[in-house]
Amino acid sequence: MAVTADRISRTTSRASKPRTAAPVLGLALAALATLVWSGSFVTARALHDSVPPVQQAFWRWIVALAAVAPFGARRAWRQRALIREHLGYVVLAALLGVSVYNTLVNQAGSTTPAATMGMIMAASPVLMALFERLGGVRLGGRRIAGLLVAWAGVMLLVGGGGHFAVGDLWMIGAACCFAGYSALLRRKPAELGGVAFLFTTFLVGAALLLPAQGVSLAVQGGFTPTAGTVLPLVYVGVASSAVAFFAWNRAVALIGAARAGIVYYLQPVCVALLSWVLLGETVGWAQVLCTALILGGVVLGAGARR
Repeated sequence: MAVTADRISRTTSRASKPRTAAPVLGLALAALATLVWSGSFVTARALHDSVPPVQQAFWRWIVALAAVAPFGARRAWRQRALIREHLGYVVLAALLGVSVYNTLVNQAGSTTPAATMGMIMAASPVLMALFERLGGVRLGGRRIAGLLVAWAGVMLLVGGGGHFAVGDLWMIGAACCFAGYSALLRRKPAELGGVAFLFTTFLVGAALLLPAQGVSLAVQGGFTPTAGTVLPLVYVGVASSAVAFFAWNRAVALIGAARAGIVYYLQPVCVALLSWVLLGETVGWAQVLCTALILGGVVLGAGARR
């Protein structure tokens, strides 16, 4: 009996470790993605007068494809029948998370300071909860209250103090796209591998950008390849795309979009610090108060479930 009990105890201990480790790993991966993505807002702002927004997005995903291809191309080919079966889902995820989201962020960087971009994106976690509700997940009163508080903070940030820029509206659209993409990740076919899915969405997203890239080249012309333009594109292509998207997708698979979204409260702080150090941008008290409203709504809305 003692031997049997000991075996049961060891088996139970081994079985409980993955369940215990999953939330910790999920939160760590979400934090990694958030920290890396913070640099992409600074990059979009830094490149706004040297590389057109669409071209930033297009070359970002070309670099990302090159980074992911050695790991994902063969796996995607092996799962091509499954990808064809769920092609509509893959195209929608690529459109929201790859093509449109990053193009809107780059467009916002033309007129909106990087710190403000990060503050507006801080509302994404509550939007993620809202999209999960549209997907069938119940929303309690606490999450609804969090949504209203965070959205009030965004509206005050966008319209208050006479500092409105059209890029603020682009960022609101980007936040909605990213929240929709994150909610979609919960519906990813379980048989479709993470790296294969990543490679496929990058490929489809870059292909969807091809017409806009052609128009941008014809109207705005190309950009001059220098260290100041190429190195930032390599950063957003490898770190902010290949590494961060893989980490975020895995985090959402482990703990869900709403819980992963809680970690997003780190982003406005990181973006503000990076933009201050690298771009010389400053943050006023009005922006700090609006950010407090946004983050308060995020904590209130996304922290309803344990």
